[in-house]
Amino acid sequence: MADRLDRIEGRIVAACERAGRQRDEVTLVAVSKTRTPDIVAEAAALGLRIFGENKVQEARAKIPESPSHLSWHLIGHLQSNKAKVAARLFDCVHSVDSEKLARALNSGADEAGRQLNILLEVNVSGEASKFGLKPEEIPAVLEVANACPRLIVDGLMTMAPFAPEAEKARPYFKQLRDLRDRLAQETGSPLEQLSMGMSGDFEVAIEEGATMIRIGTLLFGERQKRAET
Repeated sequence: MADRLDRIEGRIVAACERAGRQRDEVTLVAVSKTRTPDIVAEAAALGLRIFGENKVQEARAKIPESPSHLSWHLIGHLQSNKAKVAARLFDCVHSVDSEKLARALNSGADEAGRQLNILLEVNVSGEASKFGLKPEEIPAVLEVANACPRLIVDGLMTMAPFAPEAEKARPYFKQLRDLRDRLAQETGSPLEQLSMGMSGDFEVAIEEGATMIRIGTLLFGERQKRAET
């Protein structure tokens, strides 16, 4: 894992240099879904601190068994009925895609007595198979989320359509950045974070302004396929 992380770091640094950016402008979120707590601990020992999970149930079992100093981000789709648990477990939720979910997370964070960072998930590609807000739906949800006293709206998140060539993701990342810039100007919300880019396309995402990249397979290796139950 140390060798894999070194290679990833080298690619991050090179992408930042191409874009005229500093390395500390980009946060690596280690996507630990399906990985065991001992593997999380191994990654943490290499200096990684932020880990991304897809499912509330898996995270609820894993987090207590993992090193206590880590920060956990929810990067998968979240149903409103699990918002209360998510607001207690995670420091940031990347996948807020409705007014209802924003209000539920605010209520859960209030019960937990804490602030919760969130990102609004945007479906910039328009793919029916993806979750996320349509660009024109963002202002209304942003207004509701900004009015929630326990929520801090940090920015936007997206997933580009899968393509073998990373370059094909560039228009979607650029679209999210442009959308963020316009919203920030129109609403006064800084929306500083852009969570975009994964193992196959993170370099292009960095070149287009990503501040958070979500890396799983490149860091941890291919996931073991589990038998269907």
